[in-house]
Amino acid sequence: MVAPGSRSTPLAIALAARSEIRVHLFHDERSASFAALGIGLSTKTPAVLLCTSGTAATHFHGAVVEAHQSNVPMIVCTADRPPELRDVGAPQTIEQTNLFGGAVRWFHDPGVPSMDAASSWRSLASRCVNSSTGTRPGPVHFNLPFREPLVGVASSLPDRKSATSARVVRASTVSPVDVMPIFDAVNGKRGVILAGRGSTSEVLQLAKNLGWPVFADARSDLRECDENIVVAFDPVLRSTQFADSHFPEVVIRVGEPAASKVTAQWIQRSGTVVVQLQNTEMVVDPDHAVALTLIGDIAATSGVLATMVTKPVEGWLSDWTAAETAAQKAIDAWCTSNWSEPTNARVVTTSSQQGNNLVISSSMPIRDVEWFGSVTPGVQVFSNRGTNGIDGVISTAVGVALGTGVPTTVLLGDVACVHDSNGLWALMQREIDLKVVVTNNDGGSIFSFLPQAGVVDNATFELLYGTPHGVAFEHLAYAHGVPFKRATHAASLAEALHAPGTMLIEVPFDRSVNVSQHDALNASVMNAVESATA
Repeated sequence: MVAPGSRSTPLAIALAARSEIRVHLFHDERSASFAALGIGLSTKTPAVLLCTSGTAATHFHGAVVEAHQSNVPMIVCTADRPPELRDVGAPQTIEQTNLFGGAVRWFHDPGVPSMDAASSWRSLASRCVNSSTGTRPGPVHFNLPFREPLVGVASSLPDRKSATSARVVRASTVSPVDVMPIFDAVNGKRGVILAGRGSTSEVLQLAKNLGWPVFADARSDLRECDENIVVAFDPVLRSTQFADSHFPEVVIRVGEPAASKVTAQWIQRSGTVVVQLQNTEMVVDPDHAVALTLIGDIAATSGVLATMVTKPVEGWLSDWTAAETAAQKAIDAWCTSNWSEPTNARVVTTSSQQGNNLVISSSMPIRDVEWFGSVTPGVQVFSNRGTNGIDGVISTAVGVALGTGVPTTVLLGDVACVHDSNGLWALMQREIDLKVVVTNNDGGSIFSFLPQAGVVDNATFELLYGTPHGVAFEHLAYAHGVPFKRATHAASLAEALHAPGTMLIEVPFDRSVNVSQHDALNASVMNAVESATA
């Protein structure tokens, strides 16, 4: 359903150019929208509704609300001015963000189209249709800004990533019928399970039946000694020689993704099929790579899948086991000889005792634990990775300790500690055992790993990104009556972690050598992996 207008020209031309799409022109937007409603009502298939920018979009509202209340699928596309023409009095421009409020199943503004984002187009379209035709059908709203010139030839659609069409399966009670699409995608294939938060022991059993490795994120509760478990997956995949010769045919991602950019890039480079198991409706697909998602009980789904797999794939797991063994030996050897922030993360994880909690801050701590941490069997690991912020980390750990009643360790950076120093208030009056481990390099070390470090002079970098603060953590602890310990080597840190009672443990480091130490450790792991799997 197309209502004529100028700003919507690019999409109108693209729709008209597709022979498989019937285009109906309505001069009045209100009539167009109710005609789209009629199509959805009678066929259960969403019609695409398109108009230009400005008040044209407001005339869709009545039909959108009716579609919302009556659970009728509809795809509403409103053209819009680009960002530079908004809020400057440009003609035919209104606020179109969330124009229809809560009456749509999903709203999205992908920004001005660019070939740089072409890889996301199919997944966005798939999500659009799935949102409109899901368990509660209804309207979705795409707000689409276009820059001039508004004429031209529509580009070809990007290739499909796989023969498996993107879809969502919702299983209220998991059965073999529910999981059959996933079984068909994985059975007999060489694959990898990316285990994030929400994983269970059934996930490991599934991996064993498939003959696949499990990349165990720190929050997966699967970091244990087992031939199928790969903990050092990030440094292992930094070896291009190993990584590019071990592309999987399919990946199962369980729960939330890991922090590792190296892993995400490896999956993208491989062009593999990605299927996802999760227990909520929240869309988790930052790389626009997921072809199939099953929403349901993860343990039950993994258990049913495991019973359906008749035999593991041969000749796939052994190299991953060898790579993990070599990587762990290399990390142990390097950390024994070098005092560093990775060593700090290694000691914290190896000192974690079964039945206790470990809370990890975003920024470098979660990465150092993910990359170089040891197995943590029986340790409940928490981290605020929904928005990846460093705020409230100490207070979160206090809440975890209060809620569980067991000894808890929190690993965080100095900036995160200063940011949430209020979490130390009345800490000694609470009936908890909390070790606050502060990696103190006097600033924000993660920025040294990012492009900013190479494009600005040192003074500007320190002002904007390094942000040295000069806080004396001993005095901070003293102000709150919290016992304090400064650990300057692995043995003193381990001793402090095993001591009873609440304590703030400062672990000082020189930020200027952090990048080079990470590089050296990664190089050591890569060499070990390539030697072990040659």
